[in-house]
Amino acid sequence: MKRNGTIELEGMEFHSHHGCLEHERREGNLFTVDFKARLDLGKAAETDSLEDTLDYGRIYDIIAGQMDTPSNLLEHVAGRIISAVGNEFPWLDDFSVRVSKRNPPVNGTAAWSRVTIRHRHPGTHGHSEPDEEPDTEEKPLSL
Repeated sequence: MKRNGTIELEGMEFHSHHGCLEHERREGNLFTVDFKARLDLGKAAETDSLEDTLDYGRIYDIIAGQMDTPSNLLEHVAGRIISAVGNEFPWLDDFSVRVSKRNPPVNGTAAWSRVTIRHRHPGTHGHSEPDEEPDTEEKPLSL
């Protein structure tokens, strides 16, 4: 029986060295990553077997590996994560990654800068919501 659902890893924290500015690359910053996959969970719901679902422990390891490699742009980091997850799980048709940088270097107050990229295999339909960002709790900005 088909049982569409989501598997999410939210709020993964990393001290990484992404950014265009020299001090960002040298000192690093706090980054969070959110992952959301939309898939059929019916078989796993019946069998109680890790082999019948998406191993989110492995997803974490893939993301952690990509966060260790410095990039200038959050878009590049998110794109690398999307590619690495897609290569490891080619059957995964619909998932998204959001990468957030704490206190981005702007001329004012901003708690986070964020980039979300969604991978959606052509022909994926039925169980997926329209293009959307992963749901996460909003954090208030200091004014």
